[in-house]
Formats: sequence, C-alpha cells, structure tokens
Amino acid sequence: MADSAKRARRLPDVTRRGFLKGGLAATAVIAASGSLVACSGNNQPKEVVPPEKSEPDAPETEAAAATVTRDLNTGTWVTAACWHNCGGRCLNKVLVRDGVVVRQKTDDTHADSPDFPQQRACVRGRSQRNHVFSEDRLKYPMKRVSWQPGGGENSHGELRGVDEWERITWDEAYDYIANEIQRIVSENDNRSLFADGGAVSKFLSLYGGYIGHWGTTSRGAWTYTPDVVGIAPQPNEGINDRIDMRNSDIVIMVGTNPAWSSAGNPAYHLLQIKKAGAKFVAVDPFYNDSYALVDAEWIPCRPSTDTTLFLGMAYAMLEMDEEKGLIDWDYLNTHTIGFDADHMPEGEDPAGNFKDYLLGTNDGTPKTPEWASRICGVEPNKIRYLAELAGKDNKTAILMAWASARTHNADTLPQLVMTLGAMGGHFGKSGHMCGLSCHSRAISGGTYLVGAGAAGLPSIKNPLGSTEGINDTEMWNAIVDGKYTYAGGSTNKVPGEPREVDIKLIYHDSMNAKLQTTDGQAKGIEAHRKVDLVVTHSLFMTTNAMYSDFVLPIESYWEKEGGFLQGNREALIYHSKVVEPMYECKSDEEIASQIGTRLGLDPAEVFPFDAKQQLFNQFVGAYVIDEAGEKKPLVSITDKNIADWGCEGEPQEGAIAMDELIETGLYQIPRKEGDAYGYIAYEAFVKDPEANPMKTESGKQEIYSRVLRDTINAIGYSTIEAIPTYVPPQEGFEATFSDFEAGVKGDYPFQVYNPHYLRRSHTVFDNVEWLRETWPNPVFLNANDAKKLGIAEGDTVLLTSPHGKCIRQACPTNRFMEGVIGLPHGAWVDIDPETGIDRAGSDNILTGQIQSGQGVSGWNTCICNIEKYNETLAADYEVPMRIPAAQTA
Repeated sequence: MADSAKRARRLPDVTRRGFLKGGLAATAVIAASGSLVACSGNNQPKEVVPPEKSEPDAPETEAAAATVTRDLNTGTWVTAACWHNCGGRCLNKVLVRDGVVVRQKTDDTHADSPDFPQQRACVRGRSQRNHVFSEDRLKYPMKRVSWQPGGGENSHGELRGVDEWERITWDEAYDYIANEIQRIVSENDNRSLFADGGAVSKFLSLYGGYIGHWGTTSRGAWTYTPDVVGIAPQPNEGINDRIDMRNSDIVIMVGTNPAWSSAGNPAYHLLQIKKAGAKFVAVDPFYNDSYALVDAEWIPCRPSTDTTLFLGMAYAMLEMDEEKGLIDWDYLNTHTIGFDADHMPEGEDPAGNFKDYLLGTNDGTPKTPEWASRICGVEPNKIRYLAELAGKDNKTAILMAWASARTHNADTLPQLVMTLGAMGGHFGKSGHMCGLSCHSRAISGGTYLVGAGAAGLPSIKNPLGSTEGINDTEMWNAIVDGKYTYAGGSTNKVPGEPREVDIKLIYHDSMNAKLQTTDGQAKGIEAHRKVDLVVTHSLFMTTNAMYSDFVLPIESYWEKEGGFLQGNREALIYHSKVVEPMYECKSDEEIASQIGTRLGLDPAEVFPFDAKQQLFNQFVGAYVIDEAGEKKPLVSITDKNIADWGCEGEPQEGAIAMDELIETGLYQIPRKEGDAYGYIAYEAFVKDPEANPMKTESGKQEIYSRVLRDTINAIGYSTIEAIPTYVPPQEGFEATFSDFEAGVKGDYPFQVYNPHYLRRSHTVFDNVEWLRETWPNPVFLNANDAKKLGIAEGDTVLLTSPHGKCIRQACPTNRFMEGVIGLPHGAWVDIDPETGIDRAGSDNILTGQIQSGQGVSGWNTCICNIEKYNETLAADYEVPMRIPAAQTA
C-alpha cells in the first residue's frame, strides 16, 4: 500500500496539472471575473484536461484503442467519502483496481439541469486521492523521544513541537496513555483531564468524567442569539428554497462566498437566480468570485462593522419612509415587539425601544448613515441606497453568512438582521427572505427532504459535563493560568462563576484540529507545552500532532465500513469503503476501546455493537419526505441484505433498494418549479403568529429581548442592551487607531479578514501538493495600500498583531478594500524556533484569547501591521512534507 500511495502522488506532471486546472474550471467561478491579480499558482498548464477525460497518445489501431478504453475502466467504481466540513457535500467516485485507486470522477447518476442538478465535486474533492494516499500519511504510532511518564519535568513539555519522534507498538502506546490517565486522576482528580469529546471522551466519562469545552465555532453570534430573538439559527430554516429564490428581484449578499467556501452547487444556484433576472449587491471587504460570478455591485464594508451599517440602513428607512413607503408597519405591529415605545414588553421602560435608539433620543447620537459611514466605510449615499433596496415593495433577499458575526461583541447582530428583515416585511413570502445562507445550505433553504438514520449507540453522559466546561475563547488561558469562568455551554447559559483549574492531560481525537482552529494559537502552543500529557489521533502531522507526546495513526473515511453525508435538503450520499485500512492505522473506536479496557472499563458500554451494525442501523432509519409531506422509509431492506451484512434487523419497504443505493451512492429528489417540495421560510408564523409562535419569550420576533440581555450579561464577559446596539469590538476597526476621534492610526493600523480558500476546507487538504501548487496562499492587500508601503507582488511581508507574527508573500489587488488584509483561513502553523515567527500564514497565530458576550470566537476581529520582510519565502509546494523519521522505518 505504501507503493500505491507513492503512485497516487507521483502522477505524470501533465496529468496532475491537467487534473487541477480541470477541477478549477469545473467550479465555473473564476472565469466570470478573472483571477486575483497576478496571484495564480506557478507553472500553470495551458490545457484543461481532467484525468478521467485525459487520453494517452492516439493508438495506431482500433484494437489498440479498444484496449486503452477497457484499461481505463477496468476495476470497480465506488462512491468515496468527501467528508471535510466545507459544506459542499458532493459526490465523489473512485475506480479501484487491485486495491489501488487509479481514477476519480464525480456525479454522473443523471443528466444535469438547473432544477435537478448533479452533485458535482469541486477541485478539493477531486484531489481526495492525493490526500488519502499522500506520502505523509501517518503509518505507525509514535512517542515523543524526550517524554517520560510521571508528569512534571519528566514530560519535557518545552520540547513539544521541536522534539524528535520514535516509533512504538500499539500496546506500548495504550499502556503509556492508560497508565498516565490513571496516575493523573489518582494524584489530582478528573478535573485535570481535558478532552475534545470524541470516542476516548466517552470512556473518560465512564472513568469519572473530564472537563470539556464549548464555543460558538463557525456560527459566531448566530449560536445563541437567534432562537432567543426569533430568527432561524440555521440556514435550512431561515431562507426560502433555491427554486423560490429565483423569484427575488434583489439579492443583497453580506459576507458570503459559497464559490470558495462551499464549492459545488451553490454557485450554480446563484447563476440560476441571476438568469431569472435578479440584481445582486455585495456587501463585503472582499469582492470575491461568488460576487463576480453574478456581476454583483460591490459595496465595500470593513470587517466587524456590519452592525453600524445595518443601523445606518434602519435609520435611513425611517428617514425616507414617509416619502417612499419603505417600512412594513403592519408587520412590525403584529409580529414583533420592541420597535417603538408603543410595542414594548410589559414591565420594561418604554424609552428603551429600538426606534428611539436609532433617532438618538436618549443618547444624543442619531445612527445616521453619516454616523455609520465613519466606522463601516460605506458612503452615506450607498447606505441610503441599500435602505431603499431593503424596502417593503421590493422582492428582496438579504443573505448572510456566519462570518460577520464571528467578531467580538456581535451578540445582537442576528437580532439586527432580523429587525431589518421585519422593517421591510421580508419574511414568509415568495421572493422575500432574510437570514443565513451558508455552509451546506448556501443558496438552498428548506427542511430536509431525505436523511440518514441514527447509528443507535447509547448516550454516554459526562459526569462533569453539567458542571464544568471552558469556553473556547479562554480555553488556552485557562490551561496556562489555572483559572476560567464557568458559564454553562453554548445553548445553556448560567451566571458566570470564576473557577480554578489544573489541567494535566489534553486529548485530541476524531480528526479535530483544535490547536489550529481556535483563536489564540500562540497561547494554545504554550498550553500544550505546560501539561503532563498530550495525545492526538490523526491522519497526518497536523498542528495538534506536532505539539503532542503520542501521535496515533487513524483510518480515513475511505478505509471505514461506509457512511452517509447529508448536504443540501434534496440529496443524501452514501459512501462505501474504498480500501482496507492501511499500514497500522486503526479507528478512533478501536483505540478508545483499548485504552478503556486498560482503565478497567467495558467497551460494550460504549460500543454495544460493531461499526457494521451501526452503519446498518443508519440504513434502517433513513427517511424520505414524499410529495404529501409524509415521512417514509428511504431504503428497502430484504432478508438477503440482513444475512449478507450479518446484522440484526427486519425487512422493510422503501423508496430505493439497499443494493442500488450502495451502488449509485446517491439518492436525490428531482425538483421542478411549482412542485410540492417548495419552502417559504417563516410562512406559517407570518400567516398566523398566534397559532405558530416563535420560540421566544413573547412568541414574536423580539427587537427588544430581555432574555438575551439578561442571559448574556450574567456570564460576565461583556454587556449588551435588550435591543440591537453597536458595541465597539475588542481589536476592531476603532482599535486600529491610537486616537480614533483625531484619526491617528496606531501600531496595528490594518484589519485582518480570513476568507475561506479554495486550497483547503478549513485546515484539511493543506498538505495536498496538487492544491499547494495551484493556490499559493498569499496575503492579499489593497493595491493602493501596497503602493504606499512599497510592497510589490511576490514580496515577503511580515504581519504583526498584538498576539503573534507570520510571514507570507504579498498579493496586491483591487478586490480588497483599503485598510483590510486578507489572510486565508486554515494554513498549518509552522513556527520558526529561532524567531518565533510563523512561516505558513496561520490566521490564528494573529488572534488572541479574548472574551465577549456569549463567548464568540472573534476570528474576523483582528488587527495587525504589515511591512516588507527581508527574506525570500519558498513556495509552499516546495516545503518538505512533515514526515518524521519514525514513519519511514
């Protein structure tokens, strides 16, 4: 299998490059606008030839041609998982010949059309075999050479990240880890154990529990606020379905880029809305490829300032309403509370209403477009223009991504988005919508029409789970400093309580990337170097693995029994095992069970049946919604299926035979305009709010929410009002000044924005050489800013924040607004031990552990300085792979 990994990586050069370029063309986004100025990969090919369509030299005879055709298709096509969390959820198929993947293709299960689109894979998914069979796959368990049991100085934690590795046996690994867990608990208690919540965590729960973590992750302030105020917390519930979106006349996109972040069908759906005649307006610091695809009008807006923009728009709607009739007063009066003094909750001060805040009645500061413009950077006339577009007589779709709420003190931003939608009456009607459109549901709202069943495993309760838990924004600080604020979890807030803690173990399993993706990476590295023991399960030497004591190689999803991928509402993907587990790789479940056994626990309490039965149960419970709206079994299962699988179950009738679903890998519901599957968000609530109340305290949409105010303020990170207000975020735009009122810039005059990047899905794929060669991961900056600083394309630049430093090559472009730095999200950190500077451009090396509101991870609230750096930085694809010597023995 090692040979097959090498073959997969060392394809002929023209084939590798053709594959990449073909995959890029398939996204259909770059051609609409041109690529970022002078920032393409090196040595790009002239021809566009994906490998499944590439041809050898022309055969001289028909017989030779027939032989070539037969050889190209010899083997078995298998649906292969593309499990990474981009949101795309596309169909990937691989041709397996003699246990080796020789080709790859995407959805060809039916003809493609706008109504019934194929689930086509993007370039990332189509490079999956280079990922799974990469030379840097971990093969054997390893121990850090200097680590010794016993804790304290024996751990030599200061050497994590720079130490050598030695290969050990699985039994040695299990014994070391189990013995250390026992020692740590006996010498301290279970509060010294910190884990991510994977398979091992279930056994730690049986062993007395562990301290976990909670956070807002990608959703930012969309985590807790929405249900409390009355706007959907997830994209599937909050916007109309993709076919109804074609009825919109105006689409305002705020901080969205599905062509990069969820490459696959979302950009195709955008095109259909464009073809139907909609006008697109983009509000964003970055004029990205999604906007260019639909020829969107660009209104640049600074990161973390959307709240000021929306307040300015709301003021402008009030200002112009008498003349132009922009506000749906009937909707505000019947479906909301708190907009004005006449519609306040009982017992609350009428002066605290939203309208008076806009007008500055109490604070003396009207939230005019001029006031907003100074902060957000949008010209006042453009703010009034947006206000008109959001008026009630326009069929307007206001589409948000999570990004704008991934900022500190953004807790009322979703509430403000809801308020704008309510003012314009953009809920519950065809062509009108206001809410989230991102991740797996980008440009595709609506409840699921098809889905998989549950595996059926028992729920293992963590004894400490209801009384302990560290927010992600103070997680590393807590480990280093020994104290944190207990505040419940992401959806179960309690008054904050200071607590002491002494973490001795950090355990990472289930392919997580916590050290790479959590804010405050420099503090995270310090935390990993402080404890007695760090363990990581991984496919590669990721950031978690680099700073561990034990690294345990695990199976990829291509080596597992199989599974389901739930993406858009109309399609369910089943992926099969592609190859047998490689090298000495094991599953998270097996590793956890072995450690649990050594702790004196019974694995059957966690896994009462094997992985095959778990998968079979998902077939049994899979469902489909028919045209009458009834939920029915999806999969027909026969006695023969049960016998062949060797599982327990009963025969059942469904919409598709089990064998057929396994072979095709896809069940997709055909759609067409006017069918029974259309979805209008909030339709029932809008028609009858009394019979279909929201989940809020009042049952209405709460422009004034005392529950939101009182709950978040009790945590103690920072305070909010019951109405949407602007609270300057820590390390936001104002923090780029030493004197904001006087306009004097400070030591960190730029804001950093972290776009998702086509090279990777979050952090996954960043080691894939095909992708590293195609997308060089530069730092983007405005061309005028670059000229002022004397920075040219390709120059190495140093980015410095209050928390860390990194270097990258510069890409000046007019597609980023002035004052904003674009540092792509997810590069694996690579600290130079001599300078302490990250050479990879890891976004979180620049962020800090900062607490606000509901504990939002404020990734887009970051400030920095940028300057030329006197060093030539090698291209990423020339940087050697992370392959420890212990993996080559």
